[in-house]
Amino acid sequence: MCWYHDTMPKNFTVRLSDEDAADAEALARAEGTSLNETVRRALAEAVERRRRDPAFKARVRRIIKEDRELLERLAR
Repeated sequence: MCWYHDTMPKNFTVRLSDEDAADAEALARAEGTSLNETVRRALAEAVERRRRDPAFKARVRRIIKEDRELLERLAR
């Protein structure tokens, strides 16, 4: 169902402490955006920071290698 994920937004639930939820709501109000947009932007910024982090990239490469080996074993 790749087509579904390419065209439809993904919804999921995030559980926050009362303090984190209040901070997110205050940030959204201060930025003049919705809570949804504020959280979406924060996640996008966090992903981008990690993409620039060499240690993170090394961990991802290790996981890719491990998964590739596992998938190749399963495909035999």
